[in-house]
Amino acid sequence: MTLDLERPLRHPDLVSEPLMSKRARWLVILGFILPGTAQVVAGNRRLGRFGLIATAILVVGVIIAGVSLVLARTATLTFFTNSIVLLVVQWLLFIYAVIWVVLGIDTLRLTKLVRVQRGWRVPVAMLSVLLTIVPAAGAAWAGNAVGAGRGLIGDLFRSAPAVAPVDGRYNILLLGTDAGSDREGLRPDSISLVSIDAETGQSMIVGLPRELKDTPFPEGSPLAPVYPEGYCDEVNNYEIVDGGGYYCFTTGNLNSLVTELEDSGSPSYDGMYADAVSQGSSPGIEATKDAVSGATGLEVQFYVLVNMDAFESLIDALGGITINVQERLPIGGQVDEMTGELVGVEGWIEPGEQQMDGFTALWYARSRYGSADGDYARMQRQRELQSAILAQMNPQNVLARFQEVLSAGSQLVDTDIPDSMLGRFVDLAADARGYEPVNVELVPPAIDPEAPDWATVQQLIADGIAASSPAEEEAG
Repeated sequence: MTLDLERPLRHPDLVSEPLMSKRARWLVILGFILPGTAQVVAGNRRLGRFGLIATAILVVGVIIAGVSLVLARTATLTFFTNSIVLLVVQWLLFIYAVIWVVLGIDTLRLTKLVRVQRGWRVPVAMLSVLLTIVPAAGAAWAGNAVGAGRGLIGDLFRSAPAVAPVDGRYNILLLGTDAGSDREGLRPDSISLVSIDAETGQSMIVGLPRELKDTPFPEGSPLAPVYPEGYCDEVNNYEIVDGGGYYCFTTGNLNSLVTELEDSGSPSYDGMYADAVSQGSSPGIEATKDAVSGATGLEVQFYVLVNMDAFESLIDALGGITINVQERLPIGGQVDEMTGELVGVEGWIEPGEQQMDGFTALWYARSRYGSADGDYARMQRQRELQSAILAQMNPQNVLARFQEVLSAGSQLVDTDIPDSMLGRFVDLAADARGYEPVNVELVPPAIDPEAPDWATVQQLIADGIAASSPAEEEAG
């Protein structure tokens, strides 16, 4: 009985070309659907069993990962963003690619093409090669993608334990810089605080003017005793006046703290934030985090520094973005000091919904002219650009352009977020898609950056937190 069942595949009638053609088609299709099957029924059973076991392990692993994502998404994402785990996954994918190639070539050998009908020889050979190359190439591509992702995680994120939320929220300082050869030091053009509900992913984005004055420092900050009345807003070349009292060396604006701490050379700051660099930050950024904490009443836990210049390559990698432009904006140009006219304009960004490439989007964010609200409008446009990029970074788009996105991302961001938090934040980002962010803008007329009322500031933020928190019945 067993011999009768095996005869058409393992012991075929070699002189019957129609039978050999049918047998060849079945072997190729079976070998693709369940790698190792062709060897078990018609070739080396040991090799076939190895292929079947490898296939079963892969299928079971994928099923377990899928079920885990449903039942324990945060833990699963954390597991699969670990560098060691990613290295193991990368090499397993490469091994599977080799296994599929070996099994595919052996399956083609088992078809005995010379015994197949002439009209079927080329189709069978082409089908066999195609069904071998596609999964093997897919596994190799996935292995390369996992390796690139592992490299990016290693480059961007420090290795450190996870951090608990503060009062049920994660607070991340987002700094946007527009670097250039004519600019000294690091002075962020846009400063935002993103506060995320740790349960729902609902977020509040606080926009802080870069010219914000007299920012207070929270108790415990090394700058609190230096500036007990808030960050100094006077420009002076002397540190100590009449034996006491400190003057800052820069503008006193919120965005000058990095330059103040790191480039002024003042001995007053010696030893401050000594462990900042080892924690993936810098003294100036830590000082800025303290200032934003004092101003908003929210403890800033992490920072993300975004290089606006690198947005161009990221947007191009994503295939462009869509923005609804509210006013006509110039590309390039400057105001002639003699006539007061705008000259040297290279082009215009017209009002309406625009599909932008990286070059146009970058000018949309950095254009300094054409807006009645000046820098405040520019701040808003930069946040619009960030939101548009996040909207474009859906899984399908990122996977389709994975290598380009990773390459651009490595030039785009600096951060002190630990790698152990990645799974948690990816999970929250998925949840956040169901909510609109609550925007709180600390700009005129509500807030005067030159003389801010901190009680009003913190009331606006408290209202924003209430609006970006789950309702009582949902929380219960």
